[in-house]
Amino acid sequence: MKVALITGVSRETGLGFETARQLSQLGYFVIVSARDIYQAKSLAGPANLQAEQLDVTDPGSIEALCRTIERDYEKLDVLINNAGAYYDQGAHALETETAFVHEALDTNLLGAWRMIRAFAPLLQRSDAPRIVNVSSGAGSFHDPSFGIGARPGATPVYSITKTALNALTIHLAHELKDTGIKINAVCPGFVATYPGTAAYGARPVSEGAKGIVWAATLGPDGPTGGFYRDGQPIEW
Repeated sequence: MKVALITGVSRETGLGFETARQLSQLGYFVIVSARDIYQAKSLAGPANLQAEQLDVTDPGSIEALCRTIERDYEKLDVLINNAGAYYDQGAHALETETAFVHEALDTNLLGAWRMIRAFAPLLQRSDAPRIVNVSSGAGSFHDPSFGIGARPGATPVYSITKTALNALTIHLAHELKDTGIKINAVCPGFVATYPGTAAYGARPVSEGAKGIVWAATLGPDGPTGGFYRDGQPIEW
């Protein structure tokens, strides 16, 4: 049985839950996690889905879940760093409070960093360990609509955190190349995770999740250290 852990799963309409659903259909046992355990447990998931409390900004919370997974499953096959927030659309960098920047970095960048560091030993016990960092075109220098410096639709803080997450992906791909762990950044695209966003061109959440599942289930010849959308490389 392959075991996958997904962070930041608290809504049935969200990308994390749809990713969990698709992985469960492939036979994975999926652990969904959220800061609020009651939100995670309220999800009407399949039988091979387990809800756990996890705050990626709290090292103690991460270590507690790591101990639970080691005790119950002895390994981890897939880590999907999906937890993310602070989408500051229309904001201006010079007007942003430093506290907001710290909070965004703590979740979107350092949260993934903490998770990878804590779970790397369990991942190395897997025959095919995979890490997926859920990123965004907002962190790309080349995305014409949502990327760094794009106007309109600027998201200065969110974009910078995702650019940093992409950089972390590259660095860790080099550090982990001899461990068997493949790590990639995936942009799910503009997906309809909230009511009404489909009217603005957002595509179904199921389509965005497919690219994450693709990276989570890569074969032995699959890539590492890349940036992808729908299984295709996109520019950094």
